[in-house]
Amino acid sequence: MAAVWGRAACSPASPPVSPPFSLHRDLCRLLHSLAAPFFEYNPGRDISAHNSRIQELSRLGRVEEARRLFDEMPQRDTFSWNSMISAYLRRGMVEESRALFDVFPGRNVWTWTILMSGYARVGHIDEARRLFDAMPERNAVSWNAMISGYVQNGDIASARRLFERMTERNVITWNSLINGCCRAHLMAQARELFERMPDRDLASWTIMISGYVQIEQFGEACWMFLRMRHGGGVPDQPSFVAVLSAVMGLSDLKLLESLRTLAIKANFEGDVVVGTSILNVYTRCNTALDLASHFFEGMPDRNEYSWSTMISALSQNGRLDDAILVYNKDPQKSIPSRCAMLTGYAQHGKIHEARQFFEQNPDPHVVYWNAMIAGFTQNRMIEEAMDLFDRMPVRNIITWAAMIAGCAQNGKNREALELLSELHRLGMLPSYPCLTSAFFACGNIGMLEMGRQIHTLAVKVGSQFNSYVCNGLITMYARCKNSDDLAQIFNRMSVRDTVSWNSLIAGLSQNDLLEDARNAFERMPHRDVVSWTAIISAYVQAGQGNEALRFFLRMLHEGMKPNPSTITGLLSSCGALGATKLGCQVHCLAGKLGLELNVFVCNALISMYFKCGCVDAFRVFDEMPECDVITWNAVLAGCAQHGFGREAIEFFEQMKSEGVLPDQATFVSVLCACSHAGLVDEGWQYFNSMSRDYNLMPLNGHYACMVDLLGRAGRLYEAENLIDDMPIEPDSVVWGALLSACRIHQNVELGRKVAERLFQMEPENSGNYVLLSNIYASLCMWDEVGKVRKLMKDQGVSKEPGSSWMQVKNRLHSFVTGDIQHEQLEEIHATLKEFYTKLKATGYIPETNYVLHDIEEEQKENVLLHHSEKLAIAFGLLNTPNGTPIQIMKNLRICGDCHNFIKFISKETGREIDVRDGNRFHHFKDGTCSCGDYW
Repeated sequence: MAAVWGRAACSPASPPVSPPFSLHRDLCRLLHSLAAPFFEYNPGRDISAHNSRIQELSRLGRVEEARRLFDEMPQRDTFSWNSMISAYLRRGMVEESRALFDVFPGRNVWTWTILMSGYARVGHIDEARRLFDAMPERNAVSWNAMISGYVQNGDIASARRLFERMTERNVITWNSLINGCCRAHLMAQARELFERMPDRDLASWTIMISGYVQIEQFGEACWMFLRMRHGGGVPDQPSFVAVLSAVMGLSDLKLLESLRTLAIKANFEGDVVVGTSILNVYTRCNTALDLASHFFEGMPDRNEYSWSTMISALSQNGRLDDAILVYNKDPQKSIPSRCAMLTGYAQHGKIHEARQFFEQNPDPHVVYWNAMIAGFTQNRMIEEAMDLFDRMPVRNIITWAAMIAGCAQNGKNREALELLSELHRLGMLPSYPCLTSAFFACGNIGMLEMGRQIHTLAVKVGSQFNSYVCNGLITMYARCKNSDDLAQIFNRMSVRDTVSWNSLIAGLSQNDLLEDARNAFERMPHRDVVSWTAIISAYVQAGQGNEALRFFLRMLHEGMKPNPSTITGLLSSCGALGATKLGCQVHCLAGKLGLELNVFVCNALISMYFKCGCVDAFRVFDEMPECDVITWNAVLAGCAQHGFGREAIEFFEQMKSEGVLPDQATFVSVLCACSHAGLVDEGWQYFNSMSRDYNLMPLNGHYACMVDLLGRAGRLYEAENLIDDMPIEPDSVVWGALLSACRIHQNVELGRKVAERLFQMEPENSGNYVLLSNIYASLCMWDEVGKVRKLMKDQGVSKEPGSSWMQVKNRLHSFVTGDIQHEQLEEIHATLKEFYTKLKATGYIPETNYVLHDIEEEQKENVLLHHSEKLAIAFGLLNTPNGTPIQIMKNLRICGDCHNFIKFISKETGREIDVRDGNRFHHFKDGTCSCGDYW
């Protein structure tokens, strides 16, 4: 800020006009005569002025100028030396401060204490202790500084040992150690020390209240406040603020009203800080926003934070227009208020209005620049953010942190790391957010060695014990699949907050250590909604949806309210399992929690309903107040999954007309929809449009869709030519699409060539062997089938068994091909044989070429009869009322015989039957399928 003002002062609008020479000379004489007494040499005054200037330069970070001034001083006192040593320490220049300390002959107890505290502040606690032990004399400040150093570095045990050695302790000593225990979440130790205190002040009580708030024991924090009151303690501003944080955690409006009454009696409700804390409680309660507005209007005194709190609360709760009205009433239009308003525009996607708001300030404060950069990055406008960053007249560490985070969160991970390197080259110490964002970037692209280098940098600047930095390290090592370093970082942490445990759970689950993740969850001293969401998501990602649902029910039983992330994770599990009824119940719960219109929840609802084969997905989409690109992608993916090719094209054109730019995922869904509907010309059109109209380079996923599209249409060699002309290396998915097409069209020559390539690329994938074997079997090439089977055996590859599942009366029933364990197996087999007889009489002919064994025709039919989807359908017919729909989920692609069989079953029984296989949905009704036999 000072640099901005200094620049403005040095750049006047027009050059000054010089007075006539004689007048100028006379003025100089007059000023000299008046000032003469003040310019007489005064050593004490000169030293004091120099010392003040050294301190000022230190605060501005201009340590080199401070040192030059120090070296030029004709005389120095102890304060001069201590100020210069402090200046170095403020910039983290420990070695320079130590060099000055070593040549200072008159160092006193304050000099020793300053250097000792500096070492502790940058994490060199052992060196700090050596200084402490070498001190020729110590006072209470020295002892307290050493204890504080241990506390800052999370070494509570050493702080406690030093504390017990002290012969004279004051209330500051006790409070320092208790505060350290609270920060380390060692509330039992903090409480034991608190009860031993010979004397307590209000700070002691406030530390304890805040400590319980930190570990989310809000009731205990309130009880501590009441105990203070019963003991005759009169609350001050900090204690009111601390207990109001506890009330915020409890969302207890009745308790808030009681505290307001007490604040009035203690003459504190008029205090703007206490009043703003009360306002915070109201704004954090979802149902109390109107009460917050009423309280705000009645506040006798409001500061810039009161106004910004109200503006932020309204905008974050979707009431942007009300936020604008409040802002317009603000007489000061302070920096926090302006930033809150700018952020509100950006959060609502109104980036044009945010930019206009920003540009209305002719000389915006650096905070506005930072808010605008954050607004751009939140709206994925990273190029605009970078342009603004480059044009900034002055940057602070928050600017760098915002830009590094923005790059990391928008896929510009290497750019984020380059920014950190540039920051370091400029001699600035990276902040905790800078480091954590850099770790996030390293994790995103798997740059383990770079992550380790930044870890070393964190140690050098004394940030290695900070919980945010450690949490970032855990996440980085987890994403780089380094579970050993992940566990080591966690085990070395002296202060583990809930975020640390949550990061550990997420990291372990990412490394497929699900049992370890669960054990960590059960060991957690305190869990928040993120903890529950993390373990639920871990089971969802592991495909164990039932276990995820059990954790969700346990979460509700323990009184924890889910947040949007919990709901979206759970909906993902419902979609994967095809648990439509449970998904509907979660939808109702989201409505009760006021999350039904949350864009993330709505996107998850659309995906869930589509995966469950339910058209309610379209209703959710139609009722959404606002959509993002992920919303459109979810709808397009759903259309593709259900074979709604024409509908997908209509939605895509509507998306473009509403000004939403498609991304890579959008085109994957559109091309997939064209493939499933046989829209070859339209597919080519959209494929070419990617690079021509949107500057998006097609990736392997897009080429796989095009190969699939051409292959299904029988244009196999055109698909092969497309692969040969790819500018990027085709992956196994691309070649797999071509092999599947060869299976459909029984092209053994091309199929063999493609399969051999796939065997080299992924020798463990059983699907490729099965597809080639299918091609041979369909042409009765049994010797070749045997060779493929032998190759699988030699490679140690086993065929994934076909499995199907369905939900009946809130219970999930699973079947595998050739199942011999189900409790109703005899009834199921009898039902299938009965229908086989009926359907053959109406024209059904089993397609035995789908059997991969050279056996008798009757045996082949018997093998087909025991496919998992047939078992599931027979079970559904036996256990659901006549006329009700049946929905089956299947892990693999449905075979041609089962597809034909289900068409006949749907006509014979008058049932609608939905089958979701590994590729798409098939909706059977009255003897036809929605895919039109094109899949």
